[in-house]
Amino acid sequence: MANLIGFYSLIFGFCFSLSIVFFSFKNLRDVKKLNNKILSLAFLQLLFIVVSFLMLIISFVVSDFSNETVFNHSHTTIPLYYKISGTWGNHEGSLLLWLVVLTLFIFLFLLNSKEQPKKYRILTLLFQQVIIIGFFIFSIKTSNPFNYIYPTPDQGLGLNPILQDPALAVHPPILYLGYVGCSIIFSSALAATSTNYISKEWATHVKKWVLISWIFLTLGILLGSIWAYYELGWGGFWFWDPVENVSLMPWLALVTLLHCILVLEKRSILKSWVVVLSITTFMLSMCGTFLVRSGILNSVHTFANDPERGLFILIFLFSLIFVALFVFFFFYKSEKENIKPFFWLSKESSILINNWFMMYFLSVVLIGTTYPIFLEVISMQKISIGPPFYYKLITPFLIPFLLAMTIGSQLKWIKSDLENKTFLFIFFIISISLSVFIIKNLSVGFLINTVLLTAAFFLFFTTLKDFFVKKVYNLSQNLSHFGFSLLILSILFNNFFASEIITNLKIGESFNTKNIKITFVEVDQKEESNFKKIIGKFKIESTDGDVKVLNPELRIYNQPNIVTSEADIKTSLFADRFITMNIVQNQEYFNIRYQFKPLMIWIWFSVLLISFGGLISLFKKRNEI
Repeated sequence: MANLIGFYSLIFGFCFSLSIVFFSFKNLRDVKKLNNKILSLAFLQLLFIVVSFLMLIISFVVSDFSNETVFNHSHTTIPLYYKISGTWGNHEGSLLLWLVVLTLFIFLFLLNSKEQPKKYRILTLLFQQVIIIGFFIFSIKTSNPFNYIYPTPDQGLGLNPILQDPALAVHPPILYLGYVGCSIIFSSALAATSTNYISKEWATHVKKWVLISWIFLTLGILLGSIWAYYELGWGGFWFWDPVENVSLMPWLALVTLLHCILVLEKRSILKSWVVVLSITTFMLSMCGTFLVRSGILNSVHTFANDPERGLFILIFLFSLIFVALFVFFFFYKSEKENIKPFFWLSKESSILINNWFMMYFLSVVLIGTTYPIFLEVISMQKISIGPPFYYKLITPFLIPFLLAMTIGSQLKWIKSDLENKTFLFIFFIISISLSVFIIKNLSVGFLINTVLLTAAFFLFFTTLKDFFVKKVYNLSQNLSHFGFSLLILSILFNNFFASEIITNLKIGESFNTKNIKITFVEVDQKEESNFKKIIGKFKIESTDGDVKVLNPELRIYNQPNIVTSEADIKTSLFADRFITMNIVQNQEYFNIRYQFKPLMIWIWFSVLLISFGGLISLFKKRNEI
């Protein structure tokens, strides 16, 4: 019954989309206001999609294996929490969740844009419905979450064990909220371009949608990074995995867009930049969807491999690009006669300069992610691009970016003189001194790392000072910038002082270095509802007398029959101690990987600060910067 209700609710939602398009075109000729019937239809569209999604959740909860999606991604022994999260832990369910968020956001847009021009609202709705209808067709034609299996199997195939994790259970919905928010920005920008409404008023209106998307995308990336850190056993915060990269690219574009919108709101310039970035941001979100859903990326995150699905998204993506370019080139009107003075020593100039840096970083990530794909298509050669590629291309440009960010935060709008020169000079001298003191005793490149650390310290001290000097209404900016400076510093220290030990040990054996002693004490076994776990006990003794006991696990799942390694992490304010173990085949040895990871908690905390700064800006009434 749930399958039947879910499927027909999906069909009804699609029909309401077509109805919205029809009545929207009809309402365009009405010079009065937006027809209330359209708002009612948007609500009904949302209602039926939510019902459809709830029916899929119910099918997972009751283990209805007559549903093909449930059969492929669930099992009776899976805990209830993971049965629910398994709803969106697969291709079909995640697309249905996309539809839920798409319809929710356009309904909220209609509710919160009553003061905006009617034509602009209707065109935004129409552009958004094009996207929604595309996803409806995609879901119904290639990815129906309510396909039947007959006869009904007694058991399902189970959920991928790496998806059975609390962080990853909430990571996709939050990430989708960020992605889908970009669709509203895209539709809004095309509508504003079509009606010549790119203005300060529009910037103020659309800024909140940019902030919402950016906040959710930031938190989604954070949760995904935390999950990969402890679940995959990599022992780090970012690995330049292709699917990580496809979430980073729209984030970089959103950061750039947000700052451009602030300039547009304040000075009514950079209009074309805002439109192009609004289009680019959503296209990058769609591009990421194509790369993941097609299965052409070689990534631990990828869970779909269907050429038909990939081809559909690719055609849909190029169709949206064509529409966007058509609207921009034929409807965008530049205002050359109203060009305002643009002084290079000003806040808007610093934002523009840093935006160019952000575009460069985005280009590096885009090339590094897509080049192996194009190379394989053209020459059948398979290559992988790892962290060294990104570090070599990004690090040299990160230095002027940090310096420009530091100086730019001290400038005023229109025309400025550099404020607080004494403070800046003192902070710069302190930054150089600290950097030389730290780097000189490390076995890393002295010059490049000293300069990089100096720039990071300089930004850190400057943003910290701003809390005490700048006015309260700048709190959101100060908090996000300080969080970013703390993030860069934490990453650098993590890179400088991290260490790793990989060895094979039997029970009772020890491994000694000049700094620590690792003792493999014992193993224990325990049965859970859907897996058996082997628990190791390791004693980590430092030369300073500090003793830590860590208990990594091996989990042997019944369905599917997979063995996973679960790290144990001891976290403190200054460092994480991280250990994993794996069985060495046909031996009584265990492979042990121990890592010392400095300031990991500050990396996570700094991203939360960045997000919280955006949240404050979202709810504040007065413009800042």
